[in-house]
Amino acid sequence: MPNSSNIIKEVIIFLVCILLQLLLFNNLQISGFINPYMYVLILLSMPFGTSASALMIVGMAAGLCIDLFCNTPGMHAGACVLIGYLRQYVLKLVAFRDEYKAGVIPSVGTYGIVWYVKYAVIMISIHHVALFFIEQFDTIFFWPTLLRVVLSIIATLGFVVAAQFFVPSDKWTEN
Repeated sequence: MPNSSNIIKEVIIFLVCILLQLLLFNNLQISGFINPYMYVLILLSMPFGTSASALMIVGMAAGLCIDLFCNTPGMHAGACVLIGYLRQYVLKLVAFRDEYKAGVIPSVGTYGIVWYVKYAVIMISIHHVALFFIEQFDTIFFWPTLLRVVLSIIATLGFVVAAQFFVPSDKWTEN
């Protein structure tokens, strides 16, 4: 059962990621091809043991916040709900242990850079493919959209991994 300290941390992560996305990262579009979506860190940073339904609710809330301010009706929410649902399967895919300790937040400090990058690349890729192809919703621009997906995955991954080094890993485990 999550304690109040972890809930407060998760709310802070949620608010900081949404504000950073809206105030900073939405203005970093480079040539219309690179769009970093730092707010996916909200779902990447949810503790192990969080139910898929809770992840999907948090994903829906995060996506709707972004959709509300970016005039993208449901696109971000749909992509976030998808990664919220698929997270448990991604964790099984990148598992190097039989089980993850419930309550621990996935981070570079907890499981190492190689594990975290595998986890983040898969989750970010699922999000971006869903988001950009929902946004485009046409096969005529398949290759330019695929280029946007790949470049945005690289940019988002860079920011997400860099963010891991600003927070000490011992602050993210359950007491």
